[in-house]
Amino acid sequence: MMPRPLPLALAATLLWLLAATAAYAQTDEIQVYNGDINAPGEFSVTLHNNYTPIGRKEPAFPGAIVPDHAWNGVPEYAYGVKDWLELGMYLPLYSVTRDGRFLIDGGKLRVLFAVPHAGERSFFYAVNFELGYNARHWEPTHWSSEIRPIIGGRIGPVDLIFNPIVDVPFTGIGALDFAPAERLAYNFSKTWAMALEHYADYGVFRHLEPADRQEQMLFAVADYSGAPVDVELGIGHGFTAASDKLVASFCFGALPSRLPGVFFK
Repeated sequence: MMPRPLPLALAATLLWLLAATAAYAQTDEIQVYNGDINAPGEFSVTLHNNYTPIGRKEPAFPGAIVPDHAWNGVPEYAYGVKDWLELGMYLPLYSVTRDGRFLIDGGKLRVLFAVPHAGERSFFYAVNFELGYNARHWEPTHWSSEIRPIIGGRIGPVDLIFNPIVDVPFTGIGALDFAPAERLAYNFSKTWAMALEHYADYGVFRHLEPADRQEQMLFAVADYSGAPVDVELGIGHGFTAASDKLVASFCFGALPSRLPGVFFK
């Protein structure tokens, strides 16, 4: 017996999902990890936000948030367990869409293993594991994960850091996605730095996307790192049709145990 043809609506949905391999979802966190972690017993809170004033006007998959004029963010809570281990939680991930809707996108847990005192080394390395639960408008699957190796070096005031990130969507080994990030920074002092950060998504390993369908973004970033607060501001430009043309990012971190009038032991 000949197989029955797919209904038109189902066929259109399948084609859209296939195309989504080159149309990337948004992110709550725009950051290159450098291997620095909280000291044992130290707790921190970091607020990640990004806004897309000029972005893609079509969703990355059926039901997804349209990136154009969307605001995304998440508070991150981190606790130093050992000088080589930090635990973290992102909750809640949230978005404000271009039509003003406030949405809860999910949450994440992470475990970061790092060489002790990475910030004081000329060569450093670490690896971060994340597990996320997603709303259907945020990711195509409810569960997803990320493996983020961290490799970096310092020569005088210059930092070069590479995060060869692998996204794990739990839909099979063939869906593993390569989305690396790099950072080249110049440190003017212990508290001020300027950097260029590159973020890419080349698609799944078994079928990397052609250049015009890859995500390619370059950010200019200014950093202030002075206890008890850290501030990072960035402005990014996308270079392909699969990228948002203009994205602004803002990251504010604090150590409550060091803030005046806050007692956290």
